[in-house]
Amino acid sequence: MTRRDFFGATAAAVAAATTARAQSAKRPNILFAIADDWGLHAGVYGHTWIKTPSFDRIAREGVLFTNAFTSNPKCSPCRATILTGRNTWQLKEAINHFTIFPNDFALYPAELEKAGYFVGMTGKGWGPGDYKSTGYAHNPAGKEWQKRRLTPPFTGVSAIDYATNFADFLIDRPQDKPFCFWLGSQEPHRAYQEGSGVRSGRNPADVPLPKFYPNAPQIKSDMLDYAMEVEWMDKHLGHALKKLEEIGELDNTLIVATSDHGMPFPRVKGQLYEAAFHIPFAVRWGAGMKGGRVVDDFINFRDIAPTFLEAAGLPPAITMTGKSFLDVLKSNKSGTVDATRNVTLVGKERHDLGRPNDQGYPARAIRTPEYFYVRNYEPDRWPAGNPETGYRNVDDSPTKTFLISRFDEYYKMSFGKRPPEELYDIKKDPDCVNNLAKDLNYAQVKRKLQERMEAMLKEEGDPRMNGHAEFFDTIQYTGPRKHAYDEWLKNQ
Repeated sequence: MTRRDFFGATAAAVAAATTARAQSAKRPNILFAIADDWGLHAGVYGHTWIKTPSFDRIAREGVLFTNAFTSNPKCSPCRATILTGRNTWQLKEAINHFTIFPNDFALYPAELEKAGYFVGMTGKGWGPGDYKSTGYAHNPAGKEWQKRRLTPPFTGVSAIDYATNFADFLIDRPQDKPFCFWLGSQEPHRAYQEGSGVRSGRNPADVPLPKFYPNAPQIKSDMLDYAMEVEWMDKHLGHALKKLEEIGELDNTLIVATSDHGMPFPRVKGQLYEAAFHIPFAVRWGAGMKGGRVVDDFINFRDIAPTFLEAAGLPPAITMTGKSFLDVLKSNKSGTVDATRNVTLVGKERHDLGRPNDQGYPARAIRTPEYFYVRNYEPDRWPAGNPETGYRNVDDSPTKTFLISRFDEYYKMSFGKRPPEELYDIKKDPDCVNNLAKDLNYAQVKRKLQERMEAMLKEEGDPRMNGHAEFFDTIQYTGPRKHAYDEWLKNQ
C-alpha cells in the first residue's frame, strides 16, 4: 500500500465511522421495561396506596396512555404478541401458555439487530415455554444479560439484578451502535412474603378493593404484599433511568414501561375482564416527542413492534399486523389523537392445566370506549379450572384461599361457571359485575358488538372464526404438570 493509499484508507475509515455514529444518533435507543403481573396500579393513575415514582416520571416527562390493552392476559401469549406484532389468535401455538414459540414470524428485536442495533435482555423475556426446539439460539426477546444477581436480603420475587445487568449491557455495547434492550422484571409475580406489606407499616384500610371482592382485611393485606413487589420493580426501573442519565443517553432513548397483564389475583390474571387486559403504559422519548401528555387512544400490544421499527427508520415486517403509534407519540396532542383507535379484541384458548384432557376455556371479547362484550364458547367448563384440581388457572394466594372458603357470590364471580355471553357498560361498571347480556334494552348493542367482533376476527384469520377451532386442541403443553392434577387425571 502506498502512502497515499494508506492515508486515503484511513480517511475513508474515519469518515465511515463518523457517518455510522451520525446515523446511530438519528436512531433512538430502545428500552422496553415490562413487569410480570402488574395491573393498572400506579401513582400517576391515581392510586395512593402504591408508590411508583419511576413509572410516574416516565409518564410525567413523556406520554401516559389510559387505554393500553393486551390481546391475551397471560404471560407467554402476551409477550409473543409484543415480539411479533400479531394478535394472539394469529400466533399458531403461541396463543397458549406454556407451549412452543413458532419461528414463522418476524420479531422486532431480531429485525433491529439486522439493522445494526445492539440487542439484549435481562430477567423474563418470552415465556414460560419452549423456544429452543423451534430453533432459537436464545430467548426471542434477545440475548440474555443475566450474570448479576442479588444476595439476600432483597425484597423482590427474583434475585436477578436487572438494573446492573442493564448497566453491563451498556458497557458491552459498541459505541457506534444504538441499542435495544428488554428489561423484564419478574415482579410482581407470585409468590410473595405473606404479610410483608403490613409489616412494613402500611395500613390495609388504605387499599380500595374492586367490587368483585368482599371488603376483607385478608385481601387488602395481600394487595399490600403485591404493592411491595410492584415497588421493587419500579426501583429497578429508576436505576435504569439513572444509568441512562449518567451516560448521556436518556433523551435519545425511546422508553416504554408497561406490564404483560393484570395482577395475580382471582378473576384477574388469565381471565377476560377489564382488570386483566387493561395495562399500565407510559412512553418517554425526550428528543423525539413532547412530554407531559395524557392520551386516550386505544393501544394494542401488537402495535408495539411496528412502532419500534418505525422509530428506527424501518418498515414493519411483512408478518406484523399491528399499527405503529409513532404518529400519536409525535403529534404533541393529548386526549384523543387518532379517533380510529377506538376498539380492541381480546381472546384466549388454554392457559394452565386443570380440566380433563387438558381442555382450555376458549373465549373472545371486544372492548370499545363504552362497552365490553365477551363470548364464552364452552360455558359448561370451569373458567378458572376444575374445583377438584384446585382451580389451577388462578395463582395460589391468601385471596384465593379466602374466596374459596366462602362459597358465596364473590366465590362465584372468581371461580364459578359463566354464561355464553357477557356484556358490560365499561364506563359505569369497570369491574364488570353487572352482566347486561340478557337485558333487552341492550339487545341491539350486544348484537352489533358480536357482529363487529366476529367480522374483525375473521379478517384476522382466527381459526375459531374460520371453521378450524379444532387446531387449538392439538397444541401441546410444554410445562411441568401439577402432581395432584396428574393423579386426579389417572383416576378418570
